[in-house]
Amino acid sequence: MPRCKVSLSTMIFLVILQGAAVVLFCGWYVQLSHCGAQDPDKKVHVLLLSSWRSGSSFLGQVFSQHPSVFYLMEPSWHVWSRLQQSGARTLRMAVRDLFHSVFQCDFSVMEAYLPEQCNVSSLFMWSHSRALCSPPACPLTKRNEFSNQTQCFQTCDTRGLQGAQDACGTYSHVVLKEVRFFELESLYPLLQDPNLDLRIIHLVRDPRAVVRSREASSAAFVRDNAIVLEQRNIPAAEVQYQVLQEICRSHVRINERAILKPPPFLKGRYKMVRYEDVARNPLEEISALYDFIGLDMTEQLEEWIYRVTHGNRKVSKEDAFKITSRNAADISQAWRTVLPYSKVKRVQEVCKGAMSLLGYRTVDSEKEQKQLDLNLLVPEEPYQFSWLPKTQRPGDS
Repeated sequence: MPRCKVSLSTMIFLVILQGAAVVLFCGWYVQLSHCGAQDPDKKVHVLLLSSWRSGSSFLGQVFSQHPSVFYLMEPSWHVWSRLQQSGARTLRMAVRDLFHSVFQCDFSVMEAYLPEQCNVSSLFMWSHSRALCSPPACPLTKRNEFSNQTQCFQTCDTRGLQGAQDACGTYSHVVLKEVRFFELESLYPLLQDPNLDLRIIHLVRDPRAVVRSREASSAAFVRDNAIVLEQRNIPAAEVQYQVLQEICRSHVRINERAILKPPPFLKGRYKMVRYEDVARNPLEEISALYDFIGLDMTEQLEEWIYRVTHGNRKVSKEDAFKITSRNAADISQAWRTVLPYSKVKRVQEVCKGAMSLLGYRTVDSEKEQKQLDLNLLVPEEPYQFSWLPKTQRPGDS
């Protein structure tokens, strides 16, 4: 057989040519695959995990108004409403299974908790979801426009849940906001499910501000309080503190489980954010949350976020569950001027561990409480800071 001799220079040229061809092919492939992004049919699933009166309705709207997001507010409300004689521990598996189905855009699971002839309006706070006010669920609001809850409520109610299910299937991100879940272990099957790409955003807030906000709407929490307290008979004056203690303990459990020794399937899928950080630097913090779940910030969203966090409207009781234009930074500190120090001291007693872990400084007197230039928020990531004596507090001025 004939032999072909190839010089060293020719071989080097061929290797370089082959390398160039590989680079060109890879560049062509990346362009076709949108710069290596995930399969567009592969949804991202987000659980916005928080507690009552912690700013979760506002943060939920930050996701709901994004044109790539299908958002649903507190689906567990239906479970707790139907099974209201139970306790939170008993109901957590039913809530977890509800999450699993809704994340996969299967709304048939809701039928167990809704009236027989249900409408989209049977879903809890349904008009807070821009996706349920937009095609294909409703023609009212274009996907790149912000929804109006009042107009949606008047226009977009439809018979059955098929419209909601159809809409859910057309979005790249499904976000559920939830305040009735108190630990992560029950979510492990969802985190390990190959059909779900689940990310957890854990929103916390200074418990002193939470108490102040809960007191303004106390009647709305009677049923939920009983479930949180496992139907125990608690003196009326102690109920709010016992509930708050359970909430604070849950924040500690969730954060420590996710940060200290997370199982392999949880790594990189959990992010904690403090409401106060969002209130002080909304665009920076929200952009970081968008990055975490793979969403792009738009100019329209930037303008909307600025507008709803820099308003000067005073908040009334009727506004407690509405998203209106307010000064978020002022609201985050409102407890310091209106909450009696006796209540502040009691909250600090029942939530001492959580406040230390999450980066909220305590106050030792009414004078400290009302000294608004005294910074009570530890500036670093909550699980990275070290405590200093009060006389050495950096950035307190």
